Amino acid sequence: MQKEPRVGVLGGGSWATALVKLLCNNLSNVNWWMRDEGSVAHIVKYKHNPKYLQGVELDRYKLNVTTDIQQVINASDYIVMAIPSAFVSESLKSCSEESFKNKVIFTAIKGIIPEDNRVPARHLNKVYNVDYSKIGMISGPCHAEEVALERLSYLTLACQTEEYAEFMADALSCRYLSTNVTDDVMGTEFAAVMKNIYSIATGICYGLGYGDNFVAVLLSNAIQEMKRFIDEVNPIHRDVMESAYLGDLLVTSYSKFSRNRTFGFMIGKGYSVKTAQLEMDMIAEGYYASRCIQLVKEKYPVETPICDAVYNILYERISPAIEMKILSEKLS
Repeated sequence: MQKEPRVGVLGGGSWATALVKLLCNNLSNVNWWMRDEGSVAHIVKYKHNPKYLQGVELDRYKLNVTTDIQQVINASDYIVMAIPSAFVSESLKSCSEESFKNKVIFTAIKGIIPEDNRVPARHLNKVYNVDYSKIGMISGPCHAEEVALERLSYLTLACQTEEYAEFMADALSCRYLSTNVTDDVMGTEFAAVMKNIYSIATGICYGLGYGDNFVAVLLSNAIQEMKRFIDEVNPIHRDVMESAYLGDLLVTSYSKFSRNRTFGFMIGKGYSVKTAQLEMDMIAEGYYASRCIQLVKEKYPVETPICDAVYNILYERISPAIEMKILSEKLS
């Protein structure tokens, strides 16, 4: 009888919690690392994450939850990374190339690693020598909150090795979660990064009082901008109208659950970046992504007026009202 591959999840936030819930539907055991000892003890005793998606009941008898990251990595064949991009380097500081030898890694990280300005797949390859054939990406459109509510959702599993993508797709599928696979790891990663920036732009516009008519034009231009950028960075055939690209952009920009849209809305209402960050209980990946995309553009000069506008507001402290007025004259 073939042994069931062992899966470990790294991260303690809402998306990590949602993925653990999904994996427990299909696997007999799931390893789970989180930083906070109090959260680990709470989950073991009460079967709920005390900080995120508190309404989700977790099958503690299937879970090996610990604060020892090496234990989870060593005990797993597949690693699912669901750590905010800003904290990846710190979280993996005890890891080495040997830690990930013979492991298959799927990232659920929707951002760029700021220390080296790389998307997760490239970071894992360059820093830990993980072969690209063993790196995958878990992409939306999907919000953790709707997974918790068991509302019908969709995920795209990207990996160059179809066998690995199919395994992860099967491990996450259930009556309320449908999956499909692709080999476009780099494209889905950059799309996941950029859609958070566009979501911030959407929030800023609503905060300033723009309506749905303008936002529809903004997002129509955003998907064109995304295509220009990812086609330049990774020139392969892809259809950005598919759900992993356009769908993820739309849900992140329109949903009430979107932390990036919420962050942008606060900026549009006049909050400073620091105040908005303090008000939020979760990371808005688009804030860090905005700066990183500008650095990537030094190597890949692509016209990205929407990303540029968000960067100018967040980092150059240009008035949101002025910057969006300038942007509005560039859209069509």
